[in-house]
Amino acid sequence: MPNPRLLAAASIVVLVAACCAFTIASPGNALVVYCAHDSIYSAQLLEKFESQTGIEVAVRFDTEGTKSLGLVNLLLQEKENPRCDVFWNNELLGTLDLQEAGVLEPYKGPGHQRIPDRYRDPDGHWTGFGGRLRVGIFNTDRIPAKDRDLTELSSKSLNRMAIAKPLYGTTRTHITALWHQNGAERFKSSYRDLLEQGVLEVQGNSMVKNLVAAGTRDFGWTDTDDYYVAVDQKQPVAIAPVRLDGGETICIPNTVAIIKGSTRTAEAKKLVEFLLSAETELALSQSKSRQIPLGDCDETQLSEEVKQLREWAESSCDLREIAASRKACLHWLKSEYLQ
Repeated sequence: MPNPRLLAAASIVVLVAACCAFTIASPGNALVVYCAHDSIYSAQLLEKFESQTGIEVAVRFDTEGTKSLGLVNLLLQEKENPRCDVFWNNELLGTLDLQEAGVLEPYKGPGHQRIPDRYRDPDGHWTGFGGRLRVGIFNTDRIPAKDRDLTELSSKSLNRMAIAKPLYGTTRTHITALWHQNGAERFKSSYRDLLEQGVLEVQGNSMVKNLVAAGTRDFGWTDTDDYYVAVDQKQPVAIAPVRLDGGETICIPNTVAIIKGSTRTAEAKKLVEFLLSAETELALSQSKSRQIPLGDCDETQLSEEVKQLREWAESSCDLREIAASRKACLHWLKSEYLQ
């Protein structure tokens, strides 16, 4: 009888190969965009860009399962023969990998200038916009307001906590920030202790939100966009920002970058400027995901929810500083989870 593990591994290989072989249908002379941000929010903006500029866009979206990693790997594979013109990522670490590999073309236009320094590469390889915060999510039926202290809860109630596995996405960024702040050995010890005390690991932030909203777990780590899904469904949830030891929050921006070797650089620059505009950041803030504007904008157009998030984001750590730790942290995570 065939080994089930080998069959499962073979299936994964086939799936990955199929993903990597994906061809955008008839792109023609269209501007090719790889987009890791949720299509439910990004597609409407890309359609608006098309209507405003007359520039046709052919877009390849990522999936929830690959957490933007699929597109990053695809861009690395295509480095010598790029098919993509603009990469809209929904996090930063993968973008930093592409920068290091020489996949990104620097561009410092007006949009780059309106974004604060800590959310942009000084040489213009990428620029951030529309951020999300890492937060603790609480079931309000199970944890009263006076007890919603993540540090206190994490020291005594770990068997009622849920987190996403940290190999991908924003949880990886969160974990890398902790690694960078605490040092490798201290972090490894504290993380293993976290798991030994009963923290439940699940496949993604949305699952953490679902478990907490249902009362299956009392609290967990997630992102603000997942939290607001529960809010809009009128589920019993509340949040508080995750804070590092120095009190800094973790605000993870979308990033946009032009791919080196693009033959449509003029059109690519127009899309970059569109995404980095105050208008786009306001549109993202007014979507159900409540993305946080990072540059100057008309604050009268912000909801009270987004104003609160923006206030928390003002004390965000500079994620560029954790770049040096990301590879060592990921190497250790792979040794723990992919043995």
